[in-house]
Amino acid sequence: MLEQIFFWLFAVLAVGGALGVVIHPHPIKSALFLVLTLFALAGEYVLLMAHFIAIVHIAVYAGAIMVLFLFVIMLLNVQEEERTAGVWSYVRYLGFGMALLLFAEIGILGYQGFQKAMVQETTVGTVEGIGKALFSSYVLPFEIASILLLVAMIGALYLSKQKLALGDSGSDQKKPVAPEKTVVEEH
Repeated sequence: MLEQIFFWLFAVLAVGGALGVVIHPHPIKSALFLVLTLFALAGEYVLLMAHFIAIVHIAVYAGAIMVLFLFVIMLLNVQEEERTAGVWSYVRYLGFGMALLLFAEIGILGYQGFQKAMVQETTVGTVEGIGKALFSSYVLPFEIASILLLVAMIGALYLSKQKLALGDSGSDQKKPVAPEKTVVEEH
């Protein structure tokens, strides 16, 4: 019974956070809603007895990747999005109805699957099982992903350094101003 309460709590948090990511107009607050969603998903992993995956999920996605997202948002200086009205305004209501239908279907199917699959102790999410798979079958994709992340980080640093260099030099440098002559009156 307690597992079902936590399942629904984490599910509501994940769906609410995901809706906050999509609906909120401010990009930094959307990123924080994404962190909430990632923590809720990590809670679902804990319920599935995959503790290692939950910890790695928090460390990698809610930690490192979100810092990268926030860095890019702040680097690009993304402003609050403007709402458009007009011809496409009815699509919002159609999309909201379809999203409610989709979430209801996912909730019903997920709850039925959760009731059938009360997870016992398993080796799927253990450190040993993941370590064997990661460093035997998936060592090449792991190394390629690490190189791609390194290149992305170097590129982001290069772009930010270039942006700072443009602000320091260029045509908008201040020219020295000649001192003004002052007139002193004698009485």
